[in-house]
Amino acid sequence: MSAAPPSPPSPAPTAPLRRTALHDFHVRHGAHLVPFAGWEMPLYYSSILAEHRAVRGGVGLFDVSHMGLLTLEGAHAARLLSRRTTANVEAEEPGRVRYTFLLEATGAIVDDLLVTRLDTGAELTRSFLAIPNAGRADEIEEILRQHRGPDTTITRWNPKLSLLAVQGPGSRSLLERTLGWELGGLGFYHARRFPLDSPGAERAGRIGVAVPTELDGASLVSRTGYTGELGYELLVRSEGADALAERLVAAGATPTGLGARDSLRLEKGYLLSGQDFHRDRTPLEAAQERFVAFDHAFVGREALEKAAATGPAVRLVGLAVTREGAIPRHGTPVRVDGTPVTEATSGGFSPDLGHGIALAYLPRDLAVADARVTVEIRGAEVPARVVGLPFVPAPRTRT
Repeated sequence: MSAAPPSPPSPAPTAPLRRTALHDFHVRHGAHLVPFAGWEMPLYYSSILAEHRAVRGGVGLFDVSHMGLLTLEGAHAARLLSRRTTANVEAEEPGRVRYTFLLEATGAIVDDLLVTRLDTGAELTRSFLAIPNAGRADEIEEILRQHRGPDTTITRWNPKLSLLAVQGPGSRSLLERTLGWELGGLGFYHARRFPLDSPGAERAGRIGVAVPTELDGASLVSRTGYTGELGYELLVRSEGADALAERLVAAGATPTGLGARDSLRLEKGYLLSGQDFHRDRTPLEAAQERFVAFDHAFVGREALEKAAATGPAVRLVGLAVTREGAIPRHGTPVRVDGTPVTEATSGGFSPDLGHGIALAYLPRDLAVADARVTVEIRGAEVPARVVGLPFVPAPRTRT
């Protein structure tokens, strides 16, 4: 009698998906929940198209609490962030928010993140909020811890704090009439503390906030977003996030999921971490040199300076695919005269333009407006044209 064949190895256990403080809110509003970067997040509530249009024409409400929420405090916190990002954080004024990159020594992008100066300038130490992407948050936290000095404290606030994005041309009006704020003085990429329930002198907000101490009954409000529209992001204590979200929806905000968030950012040519870069592209190749401050020392500066002297060999561009029904996706092959040259890093249908669009890194001689390539969609070669970014221009006014 022969021996029984060995049993196949059991699959490795997977970690349970994390949930934000708004999970019950998502369920109540009928969200289609999916795994994303280790979190269970809403892909859409009604439809991606309807939610996209709600943000472009009105107000959308996003739960972005899965993003990394880190504070760095100490006399040398600014020096650490300046050394490890492409922003000269030591020169930032209180209340300023900066979009920046954390790089490898080779100049390749590890992640993009937002850095906000939280202190007023009167304190003995500096304080900052750093928000990396959900899929890179643990890695970015570890890198910063490895490089910090003994006087710098790094704290991770997920899940004690939550982040809500209120985006769209009606966002300012909705927040002002619902919460009593005066947002006219809050500049683009600046942040202030606003009370959630106390009227009066603080309606216009104030610079400086201790996280999380002064978020009891208040919010750190930044005029930032990932949609290209007028918008605000609200950092609040998690125990009040659900009630605040319901309050904003009752006032007219549309619950909006990751699907519309992706189509909105793609139309504006915004990068997606882990897809448009994955430790394989530099800010110069990604056409993001405006976010690199060469006036300070940072990891990766030498490599970028060498690349800048000759120019990057490839460049991120937009591709317009106007054939009806032809929608490029991440990984769609891109060819010239039948020869493969690259793949699309991002792609999808543009609701605003009514046709397919994509991002791709093309050789320098092809990365020019109106250059012609083809993309392979369902086995067919479809014409595509290089176009400038963003695909959809910013609105004339963001106030």
